[in-house]
Amino acid sequence: MKIIVDTCIWSLALRRNAVNDSPYIVELRTLIEEIRVQFIGSIRQELLSGIKSKKQFNTLKLHLEAFADIELEAIDYELAV
Repeated sequence: MKIIVDTCIWSLALRRNAVNDSPYIVELRTLIEEIRVQFIGSIRQELLSGIKSKKQFNTLKLHLEAFADIELEAIDYELAV
């Protein structure tokens, strides 16, 4: 099963002072290794909008390019209710 990981988990994992043994970070790593992570544009935008330095922005943007955005349709939002 594919999983869309919410912004708060990505933010936790990407912090410089992240606790690497956090169960959330461990699970995120597992999902990435199993190629089960899916990405949507709004999460990409939220992550990138929080970056202040251009260098950090470009580095994160490059890393996130490993995850293709899935396209959402109206039915996806309706079923998510």
